[in-house]
Amino acid sequence: MAYFLGQNLTGEPLSVTDNVIQYFDHPGPRINYSNEPLSQQEFWIKPQGLLHEAGIRQFSIECFEYNGNIAFFRTEGDFPFDILAASFFLLSRYEEYLPHTKDTYGRYAHENSLAYKVGFLNKPLINYWLIEFKKSLQLKFTSQTPDSFWDHHSPFTFLPTYDIDEAYSYKYKQWWRSAGAAIKDILSGKWNRFRERRRVLNGKSADPFDSYAWINDLHRPFKIHPLYFFLVAEKTKKYDRNILPSEAALQTLIRDHAEKYDLGIHPSWQSGDDQSLVKKEIQTLEKISKQKITASRQHFIRFTLPQTYWQLIGAGIKEDFSMGYGSINGFRASVASPFYWYDLEKEEQTYLLLYPFCYMEANSFFEQKQTPQQALEEMLQYYQTVKSVNGTLITIWHNTFLGTDELYKGWRDAYYQFFNHVMKG
Repeated sequence: MAYFLGQNLTGEPLSVTDNVIQYFDHPGPRINYSNEPLSQQEFWIKPQGLLHEAGIRQFSIECFEYNGNIAFFRTEGDFPFDILAASFFLLSRYEEYLPHTKDTYGRYAHENSLAYKVGFLNKPLINYWLIEFKKSLQLKFTSQTPDSFWDHHSPFTFLPTYDIDEAYSYKYKQWWRSAGAAIKDILSGKWNRFRERRRVLNGKSADPFDSYAWINDLHRPFKIHPLYFFLVAEKTKKYDRNILPSEAALQTLIRDHAEKYDLGIHPSWQSGDDQSLVKKEIQTLEKISKQKITASRQHFIRFTLPQTYWQLIGAGIKEDFSMGYGSINGFRASVASPFYWYDLEKEEQTYLLLYPFCYMEANSFFEQKQTPQQALEEMLQYYQTVKSVNGTLITIWHNTFLGTDELYKGWRDAYYQFFNHVMKG
């Protein structure tokens, strides 16, 4: 059994006890999370059972509708479902510890998830639940507490983030990469690209991926503080295509951003196969930027629970921004607020703070096959959704999409419209 004393939904401290005397002595609102009701002056939720279990097991989930939203773990008491167990199931990513199908990149496939199967992937369901839960508590304890007691809420926050995993399209790459790419252009008949490559390398045109000044100009009027994640793999491989950190150009780019913004590491694809590389890459970025690096986002959103997160913790990472899918937009953990990672295998809450994102332009372009206008509409929908629950809206963009490459024509304009709408709205 567990009894909750206090009000974490109102900004006041919350305490948990299994002492009945302490429970009844508490003068404020009380939540009884046990199998039997104890008083008329309490909010009773009968546990579904998950939070009292150890280990991980396969079980079926029956969903139902509650106030226009999906819910599960139906139970008895003053609330129709065990919101604590249901939220824990989603936040812990319980289903990702179970046997599942991998996608083409070896990641947890979003099609496995309950959110995708049932149809709430585009909703921060837990935030919606908490709003209804707070209303129910307020109704239950309205005679005991003044209205001001329930006024606390977190403000809506917009945090734009950028992944720099291919800093330049043509410039500063090893000669054999440039030569090989030029030959490939010729053999495939891409003469416009071949000519553009020559103009850029001869200093007659700007590199099409060089969008950094444009992004800075976008931020400047609003004094916004985005996060930049740099890939600094010491070797070039299939999925790690950035120029090398030994290049003066990348070092200059990193230092320029470090003077204005906070940076994070973008662990290389190679680091997923060789754990020792994460620490090396963090040390490289720290040496160049002169910043202490404690934030991370996985390249290609490639991570496996719990191994990847323990690897990051071991490397000194305290905030991770990978909680989302690299194959579809939406809320992977069904929430639009930061939360601490709980490892189901060790039954342990960690200090690793997860910042979930709900939108990445690469998903819109490569996976969802959207036009820039469709992507803009999707972004605005997520903005309205997250704003309605006073959540944290985290978006991912790449410098590649915000440059002048013909492949991404129209995407810079879409982001410009979205950014200004959010900042002025």
